[in-house]
Amino acid sequence: MGQQLSMKEKVFAFSTMGIGFFIALLDIQIVSASLRDIGGGLSAGADETAWVQTSYLIAEIVVIPLSGWLSRVLSTRWLFAISSIGFTLASLACGWAWNIESMIVFRALQGFLGGSMIPTVFTTAFFYFQGQQRVIAAAVLGAISSLAPTLGPTVGGWLTDHYSWHWLFFVNLVPGVFVSIVVPALVKIDKPNLSLLKSGDYPGIILMALFLGCLEYVLEDGQRWDWLEDPDIRLAAIVSGVSGVLFLWRSLTYAHPVVDFSALLNRNFGLGSLFSFITGVGVFSTIYLTPVFLGRVRGFSALQIGEAVFSTGLFQICAIPVYTFLARRVDLRWLMMVGLAGFGLSMLSFQPITHDWGWKELLLPQAFRGFSQQFAVAPTVTLALGALAPERLKLASGLFNVMRNLGGAIGIAVCGTILNNRTNQHFLHLAEHLNSANPAVPAAALEGKVQPLKLLWSLTFREAQTQSFADAFFVIMLCFVVATLMVPLLKKAGAPPAPSADAH
Repeated sequence: MGQQLSMKEKVFAFSTMGIGFFIALLDIQIVSASLRDIGGGLSAGADETAWVQTSYLIAEIVVIPLSGWLSRVLSTRWLFAISSIGFTLASLACGWAWNIESMIVFRALQGFLGGSMIPTVFTTAFFYFQGQQRVIAAAVLGAISSLAPTLGPTVGGWLTDHYSWHWLFFVNLVPGVFVSIVVPALVKIDKPNLSLLKSGDYPGIILMALFLGCLEYVLEDGQRWDWLEDPDIRLAAIVSGVSGVLFLWRSLTYAHPVVDFSALLNRNFGLGSLFSFITGVGVFSTIYLTPVFLGRVRGFSALQIGEAVFSTGLFQICAIPVYTFLARRVDLRWLMMVGLAGFGLSMLSFQPITHDWGWKELLLPQAFRGFSQQFAVAPTVTLALGALAPERLKLASGLFNVMRNLGGAIGIAVCGTILNNRTNQHFLHLAEHLNSANPAVPAAALEGKVQPLKLLWSLTFREAQTQSFADAFFVIMLCFVVATLMVPLLKKAGAPPAPSADAH
């Protein structure tokens, strides 16, 4: 057992870990609006620059489920501290990167070290707090887990526009140093157990890394390279599929697996992991779609995109006190249904989207989404992780968090494919009506004059793109309709299990 802290000390320690949690999640999307600037600064093409994001995501998704075992080996205190120190140094190295190859390596290190901080915050919250205090802690974690990626493009666009892309990484230095000092001084909830290194499931770790790493690569780059038509994507998909089956078999048969799949047999945790996946689809897909729409269709700069999407985060912050007030008085399942249904309705409100939508038109749909996000994510954390005994929480929290990231990766991949395929289909449909019978078509274009013809093509393509975005938002809405209908399958949140004397 760890040292006894006062409630103020617990809140301070948890808040400090929350800062590390926030910057690790912020860095997923902080580069998304500035990839062109990074590529220009490092003399790299678009395909190479895309790896600045991909390398971070691959490393992060591999380490998140591994962090439960690592925290048992090193202790929560030292895993978080080492990760925070490493993340800060990797951020410094990213800002000093001298070419695209060094940037990709440093971003992978940043993702690996940042990812290992994420599940440990959940473990610490459920160790420090009980009862209604857990509800508040879960509300904060739920807010950060969806707010940080949402704010990423805004913060990144502002830093790049006012300073330079180097500050996308230097901004982590001060909070990183602060977290690296405070956490090892205060967070002492368990002790290292180096003997676990002897029984570590190293074949399982290798299989898991191959499965998740290759899967993330396929999902990130598959859409750009026409999926299985590309030999590298096809090979990665095969490796991911085979290693995934072997990893599942190994985890179910080995005495000390690196991921506790048996936790999925707990109804609330199993369903909660599914809801974590679906909210990951919604949060990350919309973070992807809105900036892409504003960039491709409206031609907005990084800063303009950031300003346009900022309202989502603002309204989610406003929802936190409302949620914490209601969570003390209302069944969390009802709040979760409201959140999931509200998220689905916010996706429906994107259906009338037109090519001239800007921040004013996006304000209401994004405000509704931001408010609903808080009610969708926070109850999932409480209902899923609160159902487990503390001694199982370390291994299970990694699985819960990786489901959110997988949902985001799959959601973005599907949305990217929808944009490509549906844009072509809408373009062909619109082109069928561009003939002499249509009075809106300029006569000069019908006569084959180059400039009017180019303008007509450009306008038609813009409309086709806009309609494809409406299709993508509609598919996300369907996911949330299904999720809303499944909420009654959850059990009502009972009294959370207290830590046992030998749990740590």
